[in-house]
Amino acid sequence: MKRFVCIHGHFYQPPRENPWLEEVETEDSAYPYHDWNQRITAECYAPNTASRILDSRDRILDIINNYVRMSFNFGPTLLSWLEGSDPEVYQAILEADQESSRHFGGHGSALAQTSNHTILPLSSSRDKRTQILWGLEDFVHRFGRDPEGMWLPETAVDIETLEILAESGIRFTILASHQASRVRKPAEKKWQNVSGGHIDSRRPYLCRLPSGLSIALFFYDAAIAQEVAFGELLKTGQGFAERLRQGFSSASVHAELIHIATDGETYGHHHRFGEMALSFALHHLESKEHVRLCNYAGYLAEHPPEYEVEILENTSWSCSHGVERWRADCGCHSGAHPEWTQAWRGPLRAALDQLRLTLNPAYEKAIRAFGCDPWALRDKYIHVMLDRSEKSRHNFLASFGLQDVTSKQRIEIWKWLELQRNAQLMFTSCGWFFDEVSGIETVQVMRYAARSLQLARELGVPDPEPGFQAQLTKAPSNRTQFSHAAEVYGLLVQPAVLDLHRIGAHHAVAAVFLEAAENQEKPSYTLSFSRLSQHEHQGQKLAIGRLRLQSRLTEEKLDLSFASIYLGGHDVRAAVGPEMLERVFDQMEKSLVSEFEAGNIEGLVPLLDRFLNPARFGLPHLYKDTKRAIVDRLLESILDDFKDAVRPIYTRDFDFIQAVHRMNVPLPSALTQAVGFLRHQEIYHVLERPDPDIEELRSFAGQIKSGAFDLDQKTMSAALSRTLERLLGQIEQNSEDSASLRLLDGLIAVIGDLPLELNLWKSQNRYFHLRKRRFKELKILVRTGDLDAQADLASLHRIGDYLRVRSDT
Repeated sequence: MKRFVCIHGHFYQPPRENPWLEEVETEDSAYPYHDWNQRITAECYAPNTASRILDSRDRILDIINNYVRMSFNFGPTLLSWLEGSDPEVYQAILEADQESSRHFGGHGSALAQTSNHTILPLSSSRDKRTQILWGLEDFVHRFGRDPEGMWLPETAVDIETLEILAESGIRFTILASHQASRVRKPAEKKWQNVSGGHIDSRRPYLCRLPSGLSIALFFYDAAIAQEVAFGELLKTGQGFAERLRQGFSSASVHAELIHIATDGETYGHHHRFGEMALSFALHHLESKEHVRLCNYAGYLAEHPPEYEVEILENTSWSCSHGVERWRADCGCHSGAHPEWTQAWRGPLRAALDQLRLTLNPAYEKAIRAFGCDPWALRDKYIHVMLDRSEKSRHNFLASFGLQDVTSKQRIEIWKWLELQRNAQLMFTSCGWFFDEVSGIETVQVMRYAARSLQLARELGVPDPEPGFQAQLTKAPSNRTQFSHAAEVYGLLVQPAVLDLHRIGAHHAVAAVFLEAAENQEKPSYTLSFSRLSQHEHQGQKLAIGRLRLQSRLTEEKLDLSFASIYLGGHDVRAAVGPEMLERVFDQMEKSLVSEFEAGNIEGLVPLLDRFLNPARFGLPHLYKDTKRAIVDRLLESILDDFKDAVRPIYTRDFDFIQAVHRMNVPLPSALTQAVGFLRHQEIYHVLERPDPDIEELRSFAGQIKSGAFDLDQKTMSAALSRTLERLLGQIEQNSEDSASLRLLDGLIAVIGDLPLELNLWKSQNRYFHLRKRRFKELKILVRTGDLDAQADLASLHRIGDYLRVRSDT
């Protein structure tokens, strides 16, 4: 076999976590999803774990995990998020690497990636090493094996980066064709100039390094990759496959590898149904003679490089000016706002570089005082980042002879290391990639800088923030509400800064809405209540308590006392103070409860000032997601009042409203919207029942089709999608559950022709795996004359028809 094809996907999302909470908060621009990670998972990462191959009638013929037969890398920041937020997808990715190893001669398809996607040629030698070592350790932790290849962020490369890769045991990496300078056969002295993308990408090359080490380089086919990422090549899987086959030479006697590399998000997020074009192409190529799918490591094992190559340093795949996109106004931008300037890029990098140069000497001096190498300590900190258990922390400290340091010294060490972690995160490449300094990606890197600055102040470093902000004034914004990045920092970054006291204030405000005291373990801290009393009087609420917070990152602890009052509407007032003696707390509680139960709200305020800090906290001080959850809860009572007010009209006049509609007489929009709202609530109530009433739903469906009320298509589609998933889940758990099967069959008959776009992805997956087992069982029973089995089989066929899954295979 001399013809090989490899398709590589670079799957990556930048770190989006709030630096103080270590959780991704709501990103409104990702609506209707919670955040961009969730949205792109739904559009790309998940669909590629279960991609569809369709027959000639667009029915699902097979469902495959694309990752098994392609080459891929997932950024550590994305895998970390998937592990906690979508473990099913996370596990499918890990299993795909294991299966690909069996498929490709013992070589897994997953590549490692540096830690948080910094542009390595713009990084210091120490930072390059840390990024690479953190990426390697993250890969081993997740995939359970040593990586053979490593993806470089934006394929940005220089010789020093390749040296560290080779020194770390990495056998190969992938570059764009225009990053090659010249090539030759090892026995020849004369080099051939291949700059400008003229290298033959159908073979691997050996790059000999100044140290005497070497590394294999693959230069992907830029023309085909461009058509996939930015053209129309993913419109059909067959066209994609044929375009790849066209890359082979007509009469080569040597092995040839046609390979491409693109953002993995191309397959589903950037191009809807791109994952299906990919799965069809992989399936089509695998079925053809004289073409073999492979991954890079497997190909390299069979076909070692026969040519040497030299690279063009300080180049990348997404900037025609080298690596200027991440430090200058080079002209590269997203295209969304061609009139905007990116003159902010240089000053932002200069500000962060200067901050790094300010913080590093302080870190180095402090850690050397403990008698250990500060940079080795930082490199090994990845083990704690991956496992923050007490055992992991102890082992880490013991490995550097620090197991006997005091609690205060432990906190100091953890703070210095967290400062360094955030100082790495603040150089994440997405901060410079897009068009505007107030964009969410750039604000995020400034938030990491703010966290580093906060830790520096706590550690006694002379405050570098004024100088940092002065540098930011040189980074102009394109938006009218901001003059420069310093204003962005002041308005969007500094208000987000938290410490344990502010976190305690958040929980003080939220405590008035708690059902009961709940100890909580958050990604960045733990919370425990030692006391909590809650009182309610005439719709108003009072909460009084004592809590302990402990950082899971730095081990700091803080004990607080608090009281919070809810006066109705959006009026919440909370006060927080240091831990107090038991008798003082009891006195405060007794005084507050007495005034509250007497209805003397005005008398509560002086008591809060007397016992606690006079600073007030309210709903605006809640975390973004908690704030929305509590506001939604408060709005429920308003909606309940609205429903109570409208329902008598709805009940009395709905027949009249329908009759008017049938006469084609326009109804006032206020009336149709109010009726629609109540009708939707009734439908949701029916759908949430374990066994939805089909006749009720049939009546609702008739009204929807007649246009009797305004239909909220998105919300209704989501509710019905969840109901289908739930019923199929019940059948999957108990394949003999005929009642759920008939119920689902009846539901589909009712909703089949409604003007809705249901998300059937999970339901199709469940049905596809169910049918293989259940169809065989039912067919055996049908042959014995079992009428119930015959009815169940007919239901399964109808459900398959609705879901567009072939049930005859």
